Amino acid sequence: MVALPLAARAQDPERMRFIGVLMPYAESDPGGATNLSALRQGLQQLGWMEGRNVRFEHRWPTPDAHSMGKLAKELVDLRP
Repeated sequence: MVALPLAARAQDPERMRFIGVLMPYAESDPGGATNLSALRQGLQQLGWMEGRNVRFEHRWPTPDAHSMGKLAKELVDLRP
């Protein structure tokens, strides 16, 4: 998973942050949904509200063995 560096918390709170999340589970896996929810909830407790000061872009792998690399590149290209 990709998260905000500590220095980002000290920046202008009005600026929208972008977090890219690459899940190691299939989208249908209940554990993946639980972990993503826990990440969002933990960040919310720190003041990061989706749609207000942060937005998430997440990717789920497919059975294709190369999908993780492709998805990681896709997220990096979005410059989270």
